[in-house]
Amino acid sequence: MTLRRVNVVILVLLVVAFLIVIQRNLLNLNDFLKKETPDSVSGVILPFESDVSPSVRGRADSIRTGDEIPVVITASEERLGAVVAAINSIHQNTKANVVFTIVALNDTVDHLQEWLSRTRLNHVKYKITVFKPDVLNGKISKDPKRLETVKPLTFARFYLPFYLPEAEKAIYVDDDVIVQGDIKDLYETSLKPGHAAAFSDDCDSASTKGVVHGAGNQNYYMGFLDFKKEAVKKLGMRAKTCSFNPGVIVANLTEWRNQNISGQLERWMELNAQQDLYSNTLADSITTPPLLIVFYKHHSSIDPMWHVRHLGSTGAGQRYSAQFVKAAKLLHWNGHYKPWGVKSAYSDVWERWYIPDPTGKFSPLRKHSGE
Repeated sequence: MTLRRVNVVILVLLVVAFLIVIQRNLLNLNDFLKKETPDSVSGVILPFESDVSPSVRGRADSIRTGDEIPVVITASEERLGAVVAAINSIHQNTKANVVFTIVALNDTVDHLQEWLSRTRLNHVKYKITVFKPDVLNGKISKDPKRLETVKPLTFARFYLPFYLPEAEKAIYVDDDVIVQGDIKDLYETSLKPGHAAAFSDDCDSASTKGVVHGAGNQNYYMGFLDFKKEAVKKLGMRAKTCSFNPGVIVANLTEWRNQNISGQLERWMELNAQQDLYSNTLADSITTPPLLIVFYKHHSSIDPMWHVRHLGSTGAGQRYSAQFVKAAKLLHWNGHYKPWGVKSAYSDVWERWYIPDPTGKFSPLRKHSGE
């Protein structure tokens, strides 16, 4: 065999070996992606059972312009009046083509559909997605004290891309909000390259007025995470980093999928269930800590006037002037005192957007103080 033929044989063998290595790497990469991409979150368990309204409902006689703006909101039976008021405030204050994805549990669907169809909200475009609480199995602490505060729908925001598989961007809002501005302006919030979400920081100029007396740590990471735990220490986060409130989220769903944000959040939920990583300072905050970890110094900011919060806290009536509340683009009654309850600041603002339940099952207590 000539030297030239030997070289050819060696070259062929090298090419074959190279192709084998490439094939194995691709197979390993494929296995990795199956584990890491959102499609594999919770194995075969998806965060929802079905879309009750597979085609978007709503009448076409309401003039709406532009591309669709997806808005996600949750609807629990005991707070159904809240979601109705929030949807009404968003719908009435914009001409944009807003489509709501309402994430609910099975026991709420019929009531919600009747409420929407028998009132002026039959103009609204929406679909209802049934959340599947099984997705949380193994991810929630079994501490009985904590289980009492667990509401499955509070975790719905972790799975935003699943509800909107074709969308590139979306807004999530809690149900205890009223929107006074044009939601299109919030949707157009600019996110930095590589950022999957924008939040309102707790140290911004508007919400620093909302610090609850005696709980100043709620503006910092130390109020949500136990920095004595080894898993938290290893992250190298500063305890006095300003936290953010996930009651309003502008999400880049493409980045959310690419970075497998849902999977990352689930892993921290599971780790907390095993090691109890959350701070006892704000024991009720079981949704915020994993978001703080995953988005540490890797999120964009929302205009503070698009998330004026703590209206459900003690003394909110003295903290915010009527003029300031009127100027706010979005009001959030986070805290113990809800505007449909016995005692709340600025409940008259909320009631302006509330639509009575045609079934009579839900009604605000309406005995509000002028706090």
